[in-house]
Amino acid sequence: MISAARREDIVAALRRGTVPNAGLDALAVGIDALAPVLDEELAAAATGRAGFKAVRGEYGSGKTFFGRWLQERARAKGFASSEVQINETETPLHRLETVYRRLVERLGTSDAPSGAFRSVVDGWFYALEQDVLADGRTDPADTQALLTKTEALMEARLSAISRSAPAFSAVLRAYRKALAAGDLPTAEGLISWLAGQPNVAASVKRVAGIKGDLDHFTAANFLAGLLTILRDSGYAGLLLVLDEVETLQRMRADTREKGLNALRQWIDEIDAGRYPGLYLVITGTPAFFDGPQGVQRLAPLAQRLHVDFGADRAFDNPRAVQIRLNPFDQAALVAVGRRVRDIFAEGRAAEARIRRLVDDAYIETLAKAVTGGLGGKVGVAPRLFLKKLVGDVLDRVDLHEGFDPRQHYRLTLNDTEMTVNERAAAGAASVDDIEL
Repeated sequence: MISAARREDIVAALRRGTVPNAGLDALAVGIDALAPVLDEELAAAATGRAGFKAVRGEYGSGKTFFGRWLQERARAKGFASSEVQINETETPLHRLETVYRRLVERLGTSDAPSGAFRSVVDGWFYALEQDVLADGRTDPADTQALLTKTEALMEARLSAISRSAPAFSAVLRAYRKALAAGDLPTAEGLISWLAGQPNVAASVKRVAGIKGDLDHFTAANFLAGLLTILRDSGYAGLLLVLDEVETLQRMRADTREKGLNALRQWIDEIDAGRYPGLYLVITGTPAFFDGPQGVQRLAPLAQRLHVDFGADRAFDNPRAVQIRLNPFDQAALVAVGRRVRDIFAEGRAAEARIRRLVDDAYIETLAKAVTGGLGGKVGVAPRLFLKKLVGDVLDRVDLHEGFDPRQHYRLTLNDTEMTVNERAAAGAASVDDIEL
């Protein structure tokens, strides 16, 4: 059962033409078979191991949807999660300090879907305090003694990280002291620096005895520190999705080579056990994995990601390092449309009218019309189809008692509302009107 608030969040996102951030299990079609193995691998990461999965799919196959569906599933199992979109200007893959910053900005938990970093750190300090008080030898009213023992326990928990990244524990220590002293501006500056944000005031950095901003190697150690904090705070681990990794193919040659090598290093460090509790997922197109401008340019990476895919998808191995998403076909498109209709209609005053006028037959007709307007390419159709279904059809049936989509709605696909891939599929240089 989906709550009314969750249903409205799903519908509102589809109305805007975006992937919902929650409630994705209700829309998942064709990926259910992967769930048992992914759950097993997440469970292994929760024991202190690490995991890696490469997900391949054509444009429109639902890679972004898959990543967010998996994040929601992981958060329900006690993981924190984050999603980073890879691109050349803002988050190049080889600049780990930038990837780390975006990771922290988008860090989410079951309680806070995004922006959860500070609450995680504060929760960790609270957990340390509870561990200190549990032995009964510290008076809860003795603030100084509690602070001192909490810092000592923090140093013990971060001992391995402190050897390679002493700034991590130094900033945490200074942050804790600033909070205890009520110095909120300093505390804000320190937590921002710990999150990888640039342009933190030098006066704030001096409080912790640090200089400069995070670099690649510091960020790698800070990621390990974050995993330690998550584990000590009771989280099962961290699911990190690196989406649109195929953009490496369109980058300058030197940036592309660095990005591919960085990906190889990620895999090797995960295998070496450097990031216990991390489950890393990357998404990309088949051209990225198989083409000359992608993974194949770096032989060691190609060897690590190679999987022999058979012609029959029914026998794919979801335990393999690389998995492929099934192409979105007409039956799947109609199935998603029916689910969205049901989510939209449930609990509304006009529910009976919605179900009668937007029946399964009409949904199939609309799906065929949208697909036809996009050159018959079903894989490109889901976003526009669901946007039209919600915003042009379901909303109007709900709001206007006399509206009948079979009589009063004419599907219009305008190139200004399409993405680059949708326009390419439609071959649209101007407005396309498709009669239902």
